[in-house]
Amino acid sequence: MIARELAGVLGEPPAPEGSWEREAVYVSAAALRRRLPAHMLADQVRAVPGVAGVEVRGDGLLRITVAVPGALLESMSVERADIPEPGWPDFPRTWDNPGFVVRYGHARACAVLRWARELGVASEGFRGELLDDPYDRRVLRALAEIPGRTVSREPGWETYLVRLALAYHDAHERAPAVPVGDEPPGPVHTARVRLAEAVRGVLPGPARI
Repeated sequence: MIARELAGVLGEPPAPEGSWEREAVYVSAAALRRRLPAHMLADQVRAVPGVAGVEVRGDGLLRITVAVPGALLESMSVERADIPEPGWPDFPRTWDNPGFVVRYGHARACAVLRWARELGVASEGFRGELLDDPYDRRVLRALAEIPGRTVSREPGWETYLVRLALAYHDAHERAPAVPVGDEPPGPVHTARVRLAEAVRGVLPGPARI
């Protein structure tokens, strides 16, 4: 629930910063906007479970590091997000068409959920700390933008959806969510299936392409 709790303390969603490949960082200008002493607000943020550290930067922004970036999935709905679908054409179905890139990402996430059921990947026992592969973290980094974009007057959904889809395509291919070959299903697959659920709820598209 860390994303919601941070927004509750700050009064607004913090913005993810950096690649998250090595550490998951948010920044927030809440102290400046609310005209509060930055150090006082930083102390409140430090008390949020899951926060690994808070630093007051020279510009007055708070730099917030979270211990487990995968924990943000615990506060995300797996239902369809209320994001308008851009009017992309269905064809051509090539990587040059952003509509295909996004819709194929949705279809791939749906396929993961089907395969997970068939291969016996457990649906319970999600452990966010297992989403520590750089490809998983790239997807998490993109998903972390949703709260801030949702309240923005210029959310830029079209560009965002393509970027999330591309990150998920890489994760789908290089950090498999289902067992490969004779590999037994394990907790990491449960975590990655939960990641696929979150992506499916954000990217628009059909269940199959």
